[in-house]
Amino acid sequence: MTSALNAAVGGDTRLFAIVGDPIAQARSPLVFNAIFQRMGVNAVLVPMQIPAASLETAIAGLKRIANLDGIVVTVPHKIAMTSWVDRLLPIAQKVGAINCMRRAESGEWIGEMYDGEGFTRGLRKQGHEPRGMAVFQAGAGGAGKALAHALASAGVKSLRLIDVDRAKQDALVTEIAQAYPQVNVAAGDSQPADVDMVVNATPCGMAEGDALPFSIEQLDRNVLVADIIMKPERTPLLRRAEERGHRTHLGRHLLENQAEIVAEFFGLKPM
Repeated sequence: MTSALNAAVGGDTRLFAIVGDPIAQARSPLVFNAIFQRMGVNAVLVPMQIPAASLETAIAGLKRIANLDGIVVTVPHKIAMTSWVDRLLPIAQKVGAINCMRRAESGEWIGEMYDGEGFTRGLRKQGHEPRGMAVFQAGAGGAGKALAHALASAGVKSLRLIDVDRAKQDALVTEIAQAYPQVNVAAGDSQPADVDMVVNATPCGMAEGDALPFSIEQLDRNVLVADIIMKPERTPLLRRAEERGHRTHLGRHLLENQAEIVAEFFGLKPM
């Protein structure tokens, strides 16, 4: 697939980028380029590693590339990138983070967040209905905020949230409580209990030797263990969950279920 894709790239190819730091873990180039090929559109998505200190300069430069039509945003830039768009669509406004941005015909850049919808769609496609669940989630960054909003909107019964940054954790608890008063939301701890699903929405597990984001040793074996990390596909958390006999939900389900939506957001249509 890669050789066929490279051979098709020419001067009239439309460009898309995914920006993050690190970027080697990103599966988006594989998924999106396969979608572009399937749709028959002359476009390519390329990975770009941009450290936080260089983000403003790099994005200003990318926005001046006339044949660059859109950007996918990954860790750790999802919140910061809201400063570099001209307009936020409704989910991004609510969450305060984006995972994609596109150039409109007017020339303005528009940002939106589809991580949450991708996650809940992925759950349902795998047979896990979030409505009525008691959920524990680690992570209150850009992706974590999106997941928390999406899970609350999907009708979870309760939501326990933790983050190493207590200010972010407490702010998200307050945000969800105000936006979704029907959801029992509170700060959790590193030993989740009495839940139906636990979710890792932190980067813990991307790097070799990372500690688990939380303990699962006290959990009932019926609890679903989910991770949003794409690479490695089976994180230390998921491997430990499988050893204990838990059902697991992979990070790629989020990406695969939001990629088609993001391609549509980019304005791409099958030929």
